Amino acid sequence: MDLRKLKTLIDLVSESNISELEITEADGKVRIVKADPAAAAAQLVAAPAHPAAAASPVAVAPGALAISPAPAVAPAETPAPPAGHIVKSPMVGTFYRSSSPGGKAFVDVGSTIKEGEPICIIEAMKIMNEIEADKAGKVTQILCENGQAVEFGQPLFVIE
Repeated sequence: MDLRKLKTLIDLVSESNISELEITEADGKVRIVKADPAAAAAQLVAAPAHPAAAASPVAVAPGALAISPAPAVAPAETPAPPAGHIVKSPMVGTFYRSSSPGGKAFVDVGSTIKEGEPICIIEAMKIMNEIEADKAGKVTQILCENGQAVEFGQPLFVIE
């Protein structure tokens, strides 16, 4: 990646609300991260185009941007799936356990629920979507925090 392109990317990251940007091209990988102003001096490291080429670290002032090579992909340890039926999020949005702030939660751990009973709300694009249980049983785990952003297919509850 040429220096002008790299400088343009650094300027874009510093002027935007994003805190991290990673770009992969045929000649290498670049990861730009905004350093925390309270943090100590960061290091600037460029990813080499060839494994034989090594880049030397350069100190950067606190509050500046730091560029580091993308971490090597390590085999992730897959946690064992929880026992029981998993209720997954049908959409991307914000998870809420109750219908109003400070209101009583639809379900708690240990609650016995029926199929079709509302168990949470996921807010998507300012629309509150009630999520219903797709199986009757006892709630054994609640896997999300109130107000947490959730992804499509993300586990929300475990029912036995």
